[in-house]
Amino acid sequence: MQQKTLFGHPIGLFILFFTELWERFSFYGMRAILVLYLTAAATGDNPGLGWDNASALELYGTYTMFVYLMSIPGGILADRWLGQKKSVMLGGLLIILGQFVLAIDSITAFYTGLVLIISGVGALKPNISTMVGGLYRAGDIRRDSGFTIFYIGINIGAFSAPLLVGYFGEVIDWHLGFSLAGFGMILGQIVYVWGGKYLQGIGESPKRSAEHKEVMAKPLSKIEKERMVVLLLSFLIMIVFWAAYEQAGGFMNLYAKQVVDREVFGYEIPASFLQSLHAFYVIILGVPMAAFWLWWKRKGYEASAIFKMGFGTIVMGLGFMALVGAAYEVSVMALEKASLYWLLLSYLLHVVGELSSSPVALSFITKLAPAKYASFSMGAYFAVTGLGNKLAGIIGEQAEKSGPLEVFLGVSIFCFLFGALLLVFVKRLKLLTHGAEEDTDE
Repeated sequence: MQQKTLFGHPIGLFILFFTELWERFSFYGMRAILVLYLTAAATGDNPGLGWDNASALELYGTYTMFVYLMSIPGGILADRWLGQKKSVMLGGLLIILGQFVLAIDSITAFYTGLVLIISGVGALKPNISTMVGGLYRAGDIRRDSGFTIFYIGINIGAFSAPLLVGYFGEVIDWHLGFSLAGFGMILGQIVYVWGGKYLQGIGESPKRSAEHKEVMAKPLSKIEKERMVVLLLSFLIMIVFWAAYEQAGGFMNLYAKQVVDREVFGYEIPASFLQSLHAFYVIILGVPMAAFWLWWKRKGYEASAIFKMGFGTIVMGLGFMALVGAAYEVSVMALEKASLYWLLLSYLLHVVGELSSSPVALSFITKLAPAKYASFSMGAYFAVTGLGNKLAGIIGEQAEKSGPLEVFLGVSIFCFLFGALLLVFVKRLKLLTHGAEEDTDE
């Protein structure tokens, strides 16, 4: 079937772009205000739950872990019963319900809302990414750039959510912020339903495919097994990467609130606003980074997905070295507050690392995963992202106990060494993909 295109890509890509934009608006709205709500005083004009930092970080890590762990059952649900298209619809509806339940001022409603959102993201997140891959035939040179466009959509939602949800939640009323994220997801569902005509044949229920039973019954070939080994290694890389990166929504969010001097020209920037920095940098740097990797490959240098992930992990380590500077100012130089520019530099380096790793990993999975495990493999990727998020919470708790300087330095050194090790073995690992990446960045 001939696909209609826009800017050289299937129109369906832009339907999924806007749907994911609003799902990420919901997610990053929660990311911006959750730990701030948990630690806000239980009395006052805008009361929170009054938890201590360690307890808030523990819940944050558990919540974000389960958000992504549920991608495994979400992927299985799509592969075996509903298909990706219906699973995305179900996930969006659960997220909407969860956000509005959170708007109710009740501890029971709070936990119920979190469970609903966790279930919704689990059904939506892996399957919408798999649908993006399904828009392109095997070997289509547009696939990686398509995922980059999709990734920009994610970050438009991630940029706007901390500003809107953060303002209404942190400054006016926490529960208003939670409900605002729900309205965003409603817009996403409207776009998804309207654009269904551009997604014909993509992510349909398995029972509609005559080849489904044959595909599911066929054993994996030797090449497919070796590719799965490389996928498993990429999952390990991303656990390390997200454990470092997701300090932003947890410990670094509290650090910005309590330790960083956020006053600019006499105005104190709300801590939640800083959560938009990552997405802002992604939107600004996304195209230049993609152009850089294209130029790099045309020069004849190594540009495989594993190489990019290793490079991204090293740059992530440099970002934490910038945070060491902030912690040094407070703990050693005894300044009352750390300078804001350390945080700005850290987030910038984190995003350079992210753009070298995350969209590449999404595309990598759609190339290497066997057809019978397509949604499951994407779900497994998001599940290990969840494990990285939980590890991020544990690291944040440790920073609360032993001090940020030691933890920031330790994370920086570990990321640098882990990334360097990947670069040493990248050629051997590339052989195991059996040419699956030959279309990358061409």
